[in-house]
Amino acid sequence: MITFGVSTWLWTSPFTTDTVTLFPKIKAMGYDAVEIPVEYPELIDGAKVKAALNEHSLAPIVCAAFGPTRDLTHDDPAVHQACFDYIEQCFALCNQWEASFVAGPMYSAVGKARMIPDEQRKVEWNRAVENLQKVCQLAQQRGVKIALEPLNRFETDLINTASDVRQLVNDINHPAAGVLLDGFHMGIEEPNIEQAIATVGDKLIHVQVSENYRGTPGTGQFRWDDLKRGLQQVDYQGCISIESFTPEIKELAGAVCIWRHLAEDQDTFASNGLAFLKQLFV
Repeated sequence: MITFGVSTWLWTSPFTTDTVTLFPKIKAMGYDAVEIPVEYPELIDGAKVKAALNEHSLAPIVCAAFGPTRDLTHDDPAVHQACFDYIEQCFALCNQWEASFVAGPMYSAVGKARMIPDEQRKVEWNRAVENLQKVCQLAQQRGVKIALEPLNRFETDLINTASDVRQLVNDINHPAAGVLLDGFHMGIEEPNIEQAIATVGDKLIHVQVSENYRGTPGTGQFRWDDLKRGLQQVDYQGCISIESFTPEIKELAGAVCIWRHLAEDQDTFASNGLAFLKQLFV
Protein backbone atom coordinates (compact mmCIF):
# COMPACT_ATOMS: atom_id res chain seq x y z
CA MET A 1 0.00 0.00 0.00
CA ILE A 2 1.37 3.37 -1.06
CA THR A 3 0.79 6.43 1.13
CA PHE A 4 1.56 10.04 0.34
CA GLY A 5 3.42 12.71 2.28
CA VAL A 6 4.78 16.23 1.90
CA SER A 7 7.72 18.01 3.50
CA THR A 8 7.08 21.15 5.52
CA TRP A 9 10.13 22.53 3.67
CA LEU A 10 7.69 23.25 0.84
CA TRP A 11 6.39 26.12 2.96
CA THR A 12 8.93 27.05 5.64
CA SER A 13 12.23 26.46 7.44
CA PRO A 14 13.27 25.63 10.07
CA PHE A 15 10.57 23.39 11.51
CA THR A 16 9.54 24.60 14.97
CA THR A 17 6.70 23.69 17.29
CA ASP A 18 4.61 26.42 15.65
CA THR A 19 4.97 24.75 12.25
CA VAL A 20 2.21 22.35 13.30
CA THR A 21 -0.18 25.08 12.10
CA LEU A 22 0.46 23.59 8.64
CA PHE A 23 -0.90 20.19 9.65
CA PRO A 24 -4.65 20.94 9.21
CA LYS A 25 -4.01 22.19 5.67
CA ILE A 26 -1.80 19.22 4.80
CA LYS A 27 -4.47 16.80 6.04
CA ALA A 28 -7.28 18.66 4.25
CA MET A 29 -5.38 18.35 0.98
CA GLY A 30 -5.51 14.58 1.36
CA TYR A 31 -2.02 13.71 2.57
CA ASP A 32 -1.41 10.72 4.82
CA ALA A 33 1.98 11.81 6.19
CA VAL A 34 4.12 14.84 6.87
CA GLU A 35 7.90 15.02 6.57
CA ILE A 36 9.37 16.87 9.53
CA PRO A 37 12.89 18.20 8.86
CA VAL A 38 14.65 18.33 12.21
CA GLU A 39 17.16 21.11 11.63
CA TYR A 40 17.27 22.33 15.24
CA PRO A 41 15.85 19.86 17.79
CA GLU A 42 15.88 22.54 20.46
CA LEU A 43 13.14 24.43 18.57
CA ILE A 44 10.76 21.46 18.71
CA ASP A 45 8.45 20.53 21.58
CA GLY A 46 8.01 16.85 20.81
CA ALA A 47 4.89 16.40 22.94
CA LYS A 48 3.04 19.26 21.25
CA VAL A 49 4.01 18.00 17.81
CA LYS A 50 2.81 14.50 18.74
CA ALA A 51 -0.53 15.91 19.86
CA ALA A 52 -0.92 17.76 16.54
CA LEU A 53 -0.01 14.63 14.56
CA ASN A 54 -2.66 12.69 16.45
CA GLU A 55 -5.26 15.42 16.09
CA HIS A 56 -4.89 15.50 12.31
CA SER A 57 -4.17 11.80 11.77
CA LEU A 58 -0.86 12.39 10.03
CA ALA A 59 2.00 9.90 10.10
CA PRO A 60 5.40 11.49 10.85
CA ILE A 61 8.51 11.04 8.73
CA VAL A 62 11.64 12.34 10.45
CA CYS A 63 14.25 13.87 8.16
CA ALA A 64 17.66 14.92 9.46
CA ALA A 65 19.76 17.82 8.16
CA PHE A 66 23.54 17.62 7.82
CA GLY A 67 25.60 20.77 7.48
CA PRO A 68 29.33 21.32 8.09
CA THR A 69 29.03 20.76 11.86
CA ARG A 70 27.33 17.37 11.32
CA ASP A 71 29.81 15.41 9.24
CA LEU A 72 30.66 11.78 9.93
CA THR A 73 33.58 11.94 7.48
CA HIS A 74 35.24 14.90 9.19
CA ASP A 75 38.86 14.64 10.36
CA ASP A 76 37.91 15.74 13.89
CA PRO A 77 36.26 13.05 16.08
CA ALA A 78 34.58 15.85 18.05
CA VAL A 79 32.51 16.62 14.95
CA HIS A 80 31.51 12.96 14.77
CA GLN A 81 30.36 13.08 18.39
CA ALA A 82 28.29 16.20 17.73
CA CYS A 83 26.70 14.32 14.86
CA PHE A 84 25.98 11.26 17.00
CA ASP A 85 24.39 13.50 19.65
CA TYR A 86 22.19 15.17 17.02
CA ILE A 87 21.12 11.86 15.48
CA GLU A 88 20.27 10.56 18.95
CA GLN A 89 17.93 13.53 19.37
CA CYS A 90 16.29 12.61 16.06
CA PHE A 91 15.90 9.00 17.24
CA ALA A 92 14.29 10.23 20.45
CA LEU A 93 11.75 12.21 18.42
CA CYS A 94 11.09 9.10 16.32
CA ASN A 95 10.24 7.18 19.48
CA GLN A 96 8.06 9.99 20.80
CA TRP A 97 6.18 10.32 17.51
CA GLU A 98 6.12 6.57 16.68
CA ALA A 99 8.13 7.07 13.49
CA SER A 100 10.11 4.08 12.26
CA PHE A 101 13.20 5.70 10.76
CA VAL A 102 15.32 8.82 10.37
CA ALA A 103 16.03 9.77 6.75
CA GLY A 104 18.75 11.86 5.14
CA PRO A 105 22.29 11.98 3.74
CA MET A 106 23.87 11.34 7.11
CA TYR A 107 27.09 9.85 5.71
CA SER A 108 28.64 13.33 5.15
CA ALA A 109 27.93 17.05 5.18
CA VAL A 110 25.71 18.37 2.40
CA GLY A 111 27.71 20.65 0.12
CA LYS A 112 30.95 18.71 0.60
CA ALA A 113 31.64 18.26 -3.11
CA ARG A 114 35.33 18.26 -4.03
CA MET A 115 37.84 16.71 -6.39
CA ILE A 116 39.99 14.67 -4.00
CA PRO A 117 42.53 11.85 -4.42
CA ASP A 118 41.24 8.27 -4.39
CA GLU A 119 43.21 7.62 -1.20
CA GLN A 120 41.41 10.39 0.65
CA ARG A 121 38.06 9.27 -0.70
CA LYS A 122 38.73 5.76 0.58
CA VAL A 123 39.59 7.13 4.03
CA GLU A 124 36.34 9.12 4.11
CA TRP A 125 34.30 6.17 2.84
CA ASN A 126 35.68 3.92 5.56
CA ARG A 127 35.08 6.62 8.14
CA ALA A 128 31.46 6.92 7.01
CA VAL A 129 31.01 3.14 7.20
CA GLU A 130 32.51 2.90 10.69
CA ASN A 131 30.50 5.82 12.05
CA LEU A 132 27.26 4.68 10.43
CA GLN A 133 27.74 1.26 12.01
CA LYS A 134 27.72 3.09 15.35
CA VAL A 135 24.62 5.03 14.28
CA CYS A 136 22.90 1.77 13.36
CA GLN A 137 23.69 0.34 16.77
CA LEU A 138 22.08 3.41 18.36
CA ALA A 139 19.10 3.02 16.02
CA GLN A 140 18.69 -0.63 16.92
CA GLN A 141 18.64 0.25 20.62
CA ARG A 142 15.77 2.65 19.85
CA GLY A 143 13.92 0.16 17.65
CA VAL A 144 14.23 2.34 14.52
CA LYS A 145 16.18 2.41 11.24
CA ILE A 146 18.06 4.93 9.13
CA ALA A 147 17.26 5.73 5.49
CA LEU A 148 20.43 6.87 3.69
CA GLU A 149 19.85 9.24 0.78
CA PRO A 150 22.09 9.61 -2.29
CA LEU A 151 22.46 13.23 -3.42
CA ASN A 152 23.45 14.58 -6.80
CA ARG A 153 27.06 15.45 -7.65
CA PHE A 154 26.58 19.16 -6.88
CA GLU A 155 25.66 18.40 -3.26
CA THR A 156 28.06 15.59 -2.31
CA ASP A 157 31.06 13.76 -3.70
CA LEU A 158 30.50 10.57 -1.68
CA ILE A 159 27.13 8.94 -2.47
CA ASN A 160 25.47 9.93 -5.77
CA THR A 161 23.73 6.82 -7.10
CA ALA A 162 21.68 3.82 -6.08
CA SER A 163 24.74 1.69 -6.69
CA ASP A 164 26.77 3.90 -4.34
CA VAL A 165 24.23 3.72 -1.54
CA ARG A 166 23.72 -0.02 -1.97
CA GLN A 167 27.47 -0.52 -1.59
CA LEU A 168 27.47 1.70 1.50
CA VAL A 169 24.63 -0.28 3.07
CA ASN A 170 26.38 -3.54 2.21
CA ASP A 171 29.58 -2.30 3.84
CA ILE A 172 27.72 -1.14 6.95
CA ASN A 173 26.19 -4.62 7.11
CA HIS A 174 23.58 -3.85 9.76
CA PRO A 175 19.81 -4.52 9.66
CA ALA A 176 19.05 -0.93 10.71
CA ALA A 177 20.59 0.49 7.51
CA GLY A 178 18.04 1.30 4.80
CA VAL A 179 17.74 3.64 1.83
CA LEU A 180 15.80 6.72 0.76
CA LEU A 181 15.67 7.42 -2.98
CA ASP A 182 14.81 10.92 -4.19
CA GLY A 183 13.53 11.23 -7.76
CA PHE A 184 15.12 14.65 -8.18
CA HIS A 185 18.61 13.29 -7.54
CA MET A 186 17.92 10.13 -9.54
CA GLY A 187 16.87 12.26 -12.50
CA ILE A 188 20.33 13.81 -12.52
CA GLU A 189 22.48 10.80 -11.72
CA GLU A 190 20.79 7.60 -12.90
CA PRO A 191 20.89 6.34 -16.51
CA ASN A 192 17.91 4.10 -15.70
CA ILE A 193 15.57 4.92 -12.82
CA GLU A 194 13.84 1.54 -12.88
CA GLN A 195 17.17 -0.26 -12.61
CA ALA A 196 18.32 2.08 -9.84
CA ILE A 197 15.33 1.11 -7.72
CA ALA A 198 15.99 -2.56 -8.42
CA THR A 199 19.60 -2.09 -7.30
CA VAL A 200 18.44 -0.88 -3.89
CA GLY A 201 15.74 -3.56 -3.71
CA ASP A 202 14.37 -4.42 -0.30
CA LYS A 203 16.58 -1.82 1.39
CA LEU A 204 14.26 0.94 0.10
CA ILE A 205 12.19 2.33 2.98
CA HIS A 206 11.29 5.82 1.75
CA VAL A 207 10.82 7.72 -1.53
CA GLN A 208 10.86 11.46 -2.19
CA VAL A 209 9.76 13.11 -5.42
CA SER A 210 9.51 16.39 -7.28
CA GLU A 211 9.88 17.34 -10.92
CA ASN A 212 13.22 17.46 -12.70
CA TYR A 213 13.34 21.21 -11.94
CA ARG A 214 12.16 20.71 -8.32
CA GLY A 215 8.65 21.76 -9.35
CA THR A 216 5.20 20.20 -9.11
CA PRO A 217 5.09 16.48 -9.98
CA GLY A 218 3.63 15.97 -13.42
CA THR A 219 4.69 19.29 -14.92
CA GLY A 220 8.19 18.53 -16.15
CA GLN A 221 10.45 15.90 -17.69
CA PHE A 222 10.87 13.37 -14.90
CA ARG A 223 10.26 9.77 -16.02
CA TRP A 224 7.33 8.90 -13.78
CA ASP A 225 6.48 5.66 -15.57
CA ASP A 226 9.99 4.38 -14.87
CA LEU A 227 9.60 5.28 -11.20
CA LYS A 228 6.26 3.48 -11.03
CA ARG A 229 7.59 0.34 -12.70
CA GLY A 230 10.64 0.31 -10.45
CA LEU A 231 8.58 0.62 -7.28
CA GLN A 232 6.21 -2.10 -8.47
CA GLN A 233 9.16 -4.36 -9.24
CA VAL A 234 10.45 -4.18 -5.66
CA ASP A 235 6.91 -4.24 -4.22
CA TYR A 236 7.42 -0.94 -2.45
CA GLN A 237 4.83 -0.46 0.30
CA GLY A 238 5.94 2.80 1.89
CA CYS A 239 5.33 6.52 1.58
CA ILE A 240 6.01 8.70 -1.45
CA SER A 241 6.66 12.26 -0.27
CA ILE A 242 6.89 15.49 -2.18
CA GLU A 243 10.05 17.37 -1.21
CA SER A 244 10.69 20.81 -2.57
CA PHE A 245 11.35 24.25 -1.12
CA THR A 246 10.11 27.81 -1.01
CA PRO A 247 12.13 30.75 -2.33
CA GLU A 248 10.63 32.87 0.44
CA ILE A 249 13.01 31.40 3.04
CA LYS A 250 16.27 32.87 1.80
CA GLU A 251 18.72 30.67 3.70
CA LEU A 252 16.99 27.50 2.55
CA ALA A 253 16.52 28.77 -1.01
CA GLY A 254 20.20 29.64 -1.22
CA ALA A 255 21.22 26.20 0.02
CA VAL A 256 19.18 24.42 -2.67
CA CYS A 257 19.66 27.07 -5.39
CA ILE A 258 16.00 27.96 -5.93
CA TRP A 259 15.97 31.50 -7.26
CA ARG A 260 12.37 31.71 -8.51
CA HIS A 261 8.88 30.51 -7.65
CA LEU A 262 8.28 27.03 -9.06
CA ALA A 263 4.48 27.16 -8.89
CA GLU A 264 1.67 29.68 -8.61
CA ASP A 265 1.94 29.28 -4.84
CA GLN A 266 3.08 26.57 -2.44
CA ASP A 267 -0.45 25.35 -1.66
CA THR A 268 -1.17 24.86 -5.36
CA PHE A 269 2.16 23.02 -5.66
CA ALA A 270 1.16 20.63 -2.87
CA SER A 271 -2.43 20.09 -4.03
CA ASN A 272 -1.66 19.56 -7.72
CA GLY A 273 1.36 17.39 -6.95
CA LEU A 274 -0.69 15.10 -4.74
CA ALA A 275 -3.46 14.83 -7.34
CA PHE A 276 -0.89 13.75 -9.95
CA LEU A 277 0.69 11.16 -7.66
CA LYS A 278 -2.65 9.67 -6.70
CA GLN A 279 -3.66 9.42 -10.35
CA LEU A 280 -0.37 7.67 -11.08
CA PHE A 281 -0.19 5.24 -8.19
CA VAL A 282 -3.72 4.62 -6.93
